Amino acid sequence: MVGRENAFKLIELALKCSPGDQTEALLMGGDSYLTRFAANHIHQNVGEKDAILAVRVVFGQKIGSASTNSLDEGSIRRAVERAAEIARLQPENPDFKTLPGPSPVSEVDGYSRHTAGMTPDDRARAVGAVIARARAKGFQAAGAYSTGEQELAIGNSLGVRAYHVSTGASLVTVAMSETSSGYAEQAAVDAAAIDPVAVADVAVRKCADGVESVRVEPGEYEVILEELAVSSLVGYLARLGFSALALQEGRSFLAGKLGQKIVGENITLWDDGLDPTGFPIPFDFEGVPKRRLTLIEDGVARNVVYDSYTAGREPGRRSTGHATPGFYGSFGPMPMNLFLKPGTATIEEMIRSTKRGIWVTRFHYTNPIHPVKTIITGMTRDGTFLVENGRVVGAVKNFRFTQSVLEAFSEVEMIGRTPKLIGGHFGGMSVPALKVRRFNFTGVTEF
Repeated sequence: MVGRENAFKLIELALKCSPGDQTEALLMGGDSYLTRFAANHIHQNVGEKDAILAVRVVFGQKIGSASTNSLDEGSIRRAVERAAEIARLQPENPDFKTLPGPSPVSEVDGYSRHTAGMTPDDRARAVGAVIARARAKGFQAAGAYSTGEQELAIGNSLGVRAYHVSTGASLVTVAMSETSSGYAEQAAVDAAAIDPVAVADVAVRKCADGVESVRVEPGEYEVILEELAVSSLVGYLARLGFSALALQEGRSFLAGKLGQKIVGENITLWDDGLDPTGFPIPFDFEGVPKRRLTLIEDGVARNVVYDSYTAGREPGRRSTGHATPGFYGSFGPMPMNLFLKPGTATIEEMIRSTKRGIWVTRFHYTNPIHPVKTIITGMTRDGTFLVENGRVVGAVKNFRFTQSVLEAFSEVEMIGRTPKLIGGHFGGMSVPALKVRRFNFTGVTEF
């Protein structure tokens, strides 16, 4: 960790030595630690300390970027020189207007001293509890326990200055027998909120319940989607269409649909980097303050997210505080702190209301097929069960699904009352379980 004072010294150095009309310096760093286990043994304990300084230099409407993870004065100067050289070689970008100016940034607490102080022994004890629960049932446990602290500092030549420090912890495990597997995870700002025994018990129970699975023909079923499965669907909505860049380029499912009903009236989705129940961060990667922004309200599409570049392409538009770092890809602005409104149901109530359906723990190997129609495909994994006449009758072989997310969210019959916090890159999401009337399974596996 560089620390606030040193972070701003490095940023000031980059800004001072830049020849550009405008300059931005972004410092991201942190200390991360990982304890990995497999076959009921810890086999890896690693730690990493790193920081990256990314620079954008602007000449008129020409922009160049460069970065370095060597933070001595010479390396920073060379990074600025490279960014300036790249900018000079660029064609004019007529859509670029300006880097953002300064705005007041709210304070938000996303830091835990307990998490920052976690030792390898602390993580090993937690992992040991997971392994003990699996071993007691004759299963093999694998997974990882990660903890860390991160810092983000941003400054530009127009006066933006912002700094935030945060922590995160995540425990994931798979319990495995010769014929089945069960998965569970917990994530939190404060590692004290993670219960290793509870995580292990969920994974072990799913593994035990799935030992004797049967083949069920693919087709259209009622589904009960646990929170992890729901997070995959919500994540793809975020990536496929809530970016203003995707909307401006006509590749968003929201093209021509803002203000219209796109999913069921029981679906409300928003982004809020200030909510302390998530993984809060008070500003984006341009230093623009975050705020709560409703994306879907009672089934109606309300907003997409903007950074300074996409806002500059529309007269009178301002950034919503959703810029991503340049190395994140060409997605443009993204909602990274998502919340899906909970309902009142429990998983048990969803099961009791199901005549014949599939209970899904999570999805994996999920990929888009038709972004504008939000059709994605993937596999169920680590706990898939058949429900008949209001009761779970047994485990089934895993399915491949091919499904429009918007169509699934138009068929939501029940919503869980207790959301789960799911960690992600530069944020996360909080989502409840869902019961969906119709969900399309297109294939079945042999495991």
